[in-house]
Amino acid sequence: MTRPLRDAPQFYLTSPTTCPYLPGREERKVFTHLVGARARDLNDVLSQGGFRRSQSIAYRPACETCRACVSVRVCVDDFRPSRSFRKVASRNSDLVGQVLPPQPRSEHYSLFRSYLDERHPEGGMATMSALDFAMMVEDSHVETSLIEYRRRGPDSGFTGRGQGDLFAMALTDTLSDGLSMVYSVFDPNLEARSLGTFMVLDHIERARKLGLPYVYLGYWVEGSPKMAYKARFLPQERLSPLGWERVDPS
Repeated sequence: MTRPLRDAPQFYLTSPTTCPYLPGREERKVFTHLVGARARDLNDVLSQGGFRRSQSIAYRPACETCRACVSVRVCVDDFRPSRSFRKVASRNSDLVGQVLPPQPRSEHYSLFRSYLDERHPEGGMATMSALDFAMMVEDSHVETSLIEYRRRGPDSGFTGRGQGDLFAMALTDTLSDGLSMVYSVFDPNLEARSLGTFMVLDHIERARKLGLPYVYLGYWVEGSPKMAYKARFLPQERLSPLGWERVDPS
């Protein structure tokens, strides 16, 4: 059940639901539709204002008594991988990411399903069918790519393609000022590889090569173990009521 926000007829406010990040709290979201010829420009503006995209919807938290969700973006030009990050990159140096159109296949859904069943069995996406997943990938009016990560083959340096099993994948939007990681999943049986961290590092390098200053990671929630990893990618900017504020390594 939703109702329009006063004085902003294109935006809507959801009814309260249980917060997926902090126990004992409720969440509400404000959202609008990303459709038509202006969808890409609108997605740029809203992303810079702390919104996230899901299919053809842009949303952000609008909780009445909580401001725990903080939008974060990595400062690409000044990012220098720590020793632990370099270890993760080395551990996955046998993988290559291939950029593809957002066209879902059965192996994508199988990986998505395995990831959810292991990592987020109680989450809001736990009941998503193959059709729901296909809509999540395909339903976009902005510049979106699906990046697959597979083992590096003998011709990968020329073709940009990996081979064999699908290790991980990311649904990624290209914005005017960065890459936005909409959603990413990986094989939960390969925990030692730290594939989630590796995909963020890979996106930082991709943004660097494209001359884009930021990688948008979505919301960091202090006190939520699910979101704690995002605070490690420094320097980064966090969106406050005063605007984007930079956080540097200590």
